[in-house]
Amino acid sequence: MIAYASRTGTRKNLEALRRAGWRLLVSATGSWRNEGFAYAIDNGAWTAHQSGLPFDEARFMRLVWKMGEKADWIAVPDIVTGGIQSLEFSLKWLPELRGIAPLLLPVQDGIRPRDIRAYVGPELGIFIGGSTEWKIQTALFWGDLARDRKAHLHMGRVNSQRRIRIAQAAGCHSFDGTSVSRYAVTLHELDPARRQEALCFC
Repeated sequence: MIAYASRTGTRKNLEALRRAGWRLLVSATGSWRNEGFAYAIDNGAWTAHQSGLPFDEARFMRLVWKMGEKADWIAVPDIVTGGIQSLEFSLKWLPELRGIAPLLLPVQDGIRPRDIRAYVGPELGIFIGGSTEWKIQTALFWGDLARDRKAHLHMGRVNSQRRIRIAQAAGCHSFDGTSVSRYAVTLHELDPARRQEALCFC
């Protein structure tokens, strides 16, 4: 699996990530720098939700126009734990974002595989978001859909060996987390788990 760490400005952590072959997740709510890494773009909805702030659509689009063309993928804007309302919101963004970079459609609590089957495929992957409990409970269902539709599958907020195992069991192609961005020491636990899982399931 490809591993993304939330963008950090700490030189020690960046060097550790570089040596391990991780990539960066650049968020609309953070600093718009990739530090020479391959990167993907996060819409920033989770951070805004955690802070009790509204989603800043204009800021997200400024980041997309600045860095989107070279991104591995862009997470389409969504509504945290918003269910079908989140899906409807995300779908409205597709015409605006298509053609810039590969896109990932976030799934949130209450969304079912049949709700997005007609939309996802090689050009529109799946981003497993939502609450922690829901994400863990539904990961395998999204994996089945991604394999059937030949879609990229990504899991957000993976900060433990257990969640790496869940992501791999689901067949995720990539995951992201903040743990190694904040504490480089956790890389010694998470990266071997990522590499071991990949060897076991290739």
